[in-house]
Amino acid sequence: MSPQARLGPPRSSVARDLPPLPGVTLVDGGADIAVYAGHADGAEVCLFEAGDRAGVTERRVSLPERAHGWWFGFVPDVRPGQRYNLRVDGAWDPERGVRHNAAKLLLDPYARAIEGEVSWGPEVYGHVVDATWGGDGELPSALDSRAHVPRCVVIDDTFDWEDDRSPGHSLSETVIYEAHLRSQTVLHPEIPPSLRGTYAGLAHPASVAHLTGLGVTAVELLPIHAFTHEPHLARRAMTNHWGYNSLGFFAPHAAYAAARDPQGAVDEFKGMVKLLHREGIEVILDVVYNHTAEQGRTGATLSWRGLDQRAYYRLDERGRDIDVTGCGNTLDLRHPVVCRMVLDSLRYWVQEMHVDGFRFDLAVALGRGRADEFDPDHPFLVALRTDPVLSTVRLIAEPWDLGLHGWRTGQFPPPFLEWNDRFRDASRRFWVSDVRALEHGHQAHGLHDLATRFTGSRDLFGDRDRGPTASVNFVTAHDGFTLADLTAYDHKHNEDNGEGNRDGSSGDGSWNHGVEGPTEDPTVMAARGRTMRNLLGSLLLSTGVPMLTAGDEMGRTQRGNNNPYCQDNATTWVDWDLQPWQQDLLATTRHLLRVRGDLPVLRQRVWSVGRQVRHDGARDLEWYAADGRPVGSRWDDPGLRVVQMALAVPSTDVGFRDRSGVTALVVVNGGREDAEVTLGAVPGVTAYRLLWDSVWERPGEEGEQRSPGPVSVPATSLRVYSASDGR
Repeated sequence: MSPQARLGPPRSSVARDLPPLPGVTLVDGGADIAVYAGHADGAEVCLFEAGDRAGVTERRVSLPERAHGWWFGFVPDVRPGQRYNLRVDGAWDPERGVRHNAAKLLLDPYARAIEGEVSWGPEVYGHVVDATWGGDGELPSALDSRAHVPRCVVIDDTFDWEDDRSPGHSLSETVIYEAHLRSQTVLHPEIPPSLRGTYAGLAHPASVAHLTGLGVTAVELLPIHAFTHEPHLARRAMTNHWGYNSLGFFAPHAAYAAARDPQGAVDEFKGMVKLLHREGIEVILDVVYNHTAEQGRTGATLSWRGLDQRAYYRLDERGRDIDVTGCGNTLDLRHPVVCRMVLDSLRYWVQEMHVDGFRFDLAVALGRGRADEFDPDHPFLVALRTDPVLSTVRLIAEPWDLGLHGWRTGQFPPPFLEWNDRFRDASRRFWVSDVRALEHGHQAHGLHDLATRFTGSRDLFGDRDRGPTASVNFVTAHDGFTLADLTAYDHKHNEDNGEGNRDGSSGDGSWNHGVEGPTEDPTVMAARGRTMRNLLGSLLLSTGVPMLTAGDEMGRTQRGNNNPYCQDNATTWVDWDLQPWQQDLLATTRHLLRVRGDLPVLRQRVWSVGRQVRHDGARDLEWYAADGRPVGSRWDDPGLRVVQMALAVPSTDVGFRDRSGVTALVVVNGGREDAEVTLGAVPGVTAYRLLWDSVWERPGEEGEQRSPGPVSVPATSLRVYSASDGR
């Protein structure tokens, strides 16, 4: 290592037995700095002047104290705005998983702001690479990376939160809106150009007005942790637009800020949260703690790999990555230091940044134990459930990864919510694949699976007293087709991604309704619109927590690209210039969310299981066939495509002041022909009022009250009634 700068006066005449807090802690006269490098021989802090991208002002300060694998010390004159990085010296032994290289400038895993980009080239690799940045990763590189990596920045945590607090919506009233922060506003005509695609842009009144007018209660943002772009994208002059390529777990992504300085970016994020909270909107972050941007063994050395690869990553007996994420590496949350880092990061975002919850990408990877099997009582998951801060916020699992036995929907412990892929698949199958099959004279599926999803998926979430709000229902998400594309394409069209159309799912269950891609054929457009409305109706009238993908409410298209992770352009940006049919779809979505809000019976916190709930004999759940009689044994009939779901609760329940919200009837006709349906004779119900019908291209006036009895229900349609008892 190079000559060291002299440390300031020791803060204690006795060496400390335990390290200070990880990262940089500002104290009188400077900062305590601590980093974990358990297999290293030494560690340095490298200080830089602001604006020095080349690294010519680098001043190195050794961390002389060590305890339990932590290197630490007091560094004088460190203040907010200080740029810094780390270097670690030690053995190079790839077969043992040890890859220390003092020539590589490293990011502090606890950095709260990161400035600059990775400049991809051979300098950022810890090992010798060839002209394509490839190689076997065996020989250490002597190239210094200081001019090619971002800087960590010390920040001031002070911020005027005023009286900010979480809106605190109950799960039964929660509606999640999954959005990409940049894509959501980059084209918004009512937002100033300087704010489009930024934290401030999302909190702009025009943006907030759309969210509140829609009726959502929470935005779930695709990754906003600092991230970088994969080298294969850099070589093609492309970017990782989605951000699932983490570079730091404590720093907001600086490129999403209108502010150009690191402190300003942090404050802008806080301001966004504060303004959204003021309008009653919660902020949930999509977080990626399962892997990092360093990729596999032959990937770059940017932070964790250079500090202590054996601690931070899952490795086999030959020092090679165990990859259950599909991204080259897997963080090892079995290690106490790694587990602590993730927990510290989560607490930071809750306590300092005031976010309301998290959606955990590939969450199964976070709960894999010693035998590499998923363990719902993994120490990390137990810590989340018992932490006095984290156990009180939204915890949402993506309940799968790419490893062996990776599908675990329904198997996470409370209070976790889970993305319910079974809801997605059942809804698409019934309204898309099955209707297509019927159009071609083939047999379709029955209604049993869809009915189970409509009522909260008790088969998946009925154990451990979880309740139906454990199910996050969705029909689309950021990956896969959009709602509009699900009805407009038979095949993915990912050629622009540069991977030969091999990337992305090949089984989205889509149907182009006769024409691949855009068309002006009115018959095809009408059929696509009906399918979109059926899917939206299924999502927003079902028990559970609905998640709407940004832009689906107005027919956003990605032109058939079902994996546009690298498309920071019109493919992924929300287009606010709406055609008439898109305006109709937006009105439909708003109307459905109002119906959901007006009918508390659609938003149950407990299971509806067919028990009697009123003295007149009404049950909390009853299923009727087209003839108005209970379905009974007919559930096993694959030809059953017409059904009625009647939901009732005790009229004395708190929150049901409006008696019209005590009972609701949802009618499904998944067949090719119109059906005569005798509306179910729910005890005590004397009249029904039609609130919405999926045949309506745009919501109209509510239907007149009518007595239970025969009605004509159009083919492939969905409708909802409210019920009255005549009082």
